[in-house]
Amino acid sequence: MCEPRWGGYGGGGFDAPGAGQRVEGGYGGPAFDEDVYVKTITEMFEHLRNRLGWNVKLLHDVHEHLNPNVAVEFAKRLEPCRLFFLEDVLPPEQIEWFRQIRRVTATPMAMGELFTHPLEWTPLITERLIDFIRCRVSAIGGITPAKKIAALCESCGVRTAFQEGGDNDPVNQLAAYHVDMSVSSFGIQEENHFPELVHEMMPGTATIKGGYLYGGGQPGLGIDIKEEIARKYPLKDNPSNADWTTVRRLDGSLVKP
Repeated sequence: MCEPRWGGYGGGGFDAPGAGQRVEGGYGGPAFDEDVYVKTITEMFEHLRNRLGWNVKLLHDVHEHLNPNVAVEFAKRLEPCRLFFLEDVLPPEQIEWFRQIRRVTATPMAMGELFTHPLEWTPLITERLIDFIRCRVSAIGGITPAKKIAALCESCGVRTAFQEGGDNDPVNQLAAYHVDMSVSSFGIQEENHFPELVHEMMPGTATIKGGYLYGGGQPGLGIDIKEEIARKYPLKDNPSNADWTTVRRLDGSLVKP
């Protein structure tokens, strides 16, 4: 089973606050440990497969926290668990390592949540080094670049899995939805459940029913905004959503991204 999480992002790969060999007077919080992470997550997926069988599709997001050589080992160790995909196992700066991962394992790879430039995703797609492209439509320039990516995927046997997630918005989701509906390389779309207030403030926000995403069917993206409601709820910073960007090791150094 997965060990407890002591804050921060990592899915069980943390040493408890104060545990381990630390610099005197240094960082004392929960510390990310690659060895703990690889062991814990591998055992977790082995447990899930034994309990759930093979009809459930399992995915895992590493959030670029591993060093390249450890990422290669981790992907290979997860191969018997037959994931739907393993996401962002490397930071964008180390995408060349996907060639090594492809040589040693058939674990499906998804990558691209942090991508912003064609030079990042083009080699991964054209060399068939990943199985799913995970770009955020609003981060790569919108619908036109997303359509170009989807077309490239179609000719190379790669599928789309455009990114959504908790810090995204209904506009990004609907932009991805429209691309999804118009391309043959569609693979899967990340969900995002918005509260009822958002549906009231932004009529046309997509809904999820039975695992499928449904747009509003109106012209354009199919979404509008009621400014009188929006004025009552100004944007506020949510520090808790940034914990995955401030993960630290035992020595206090930051872990990518």
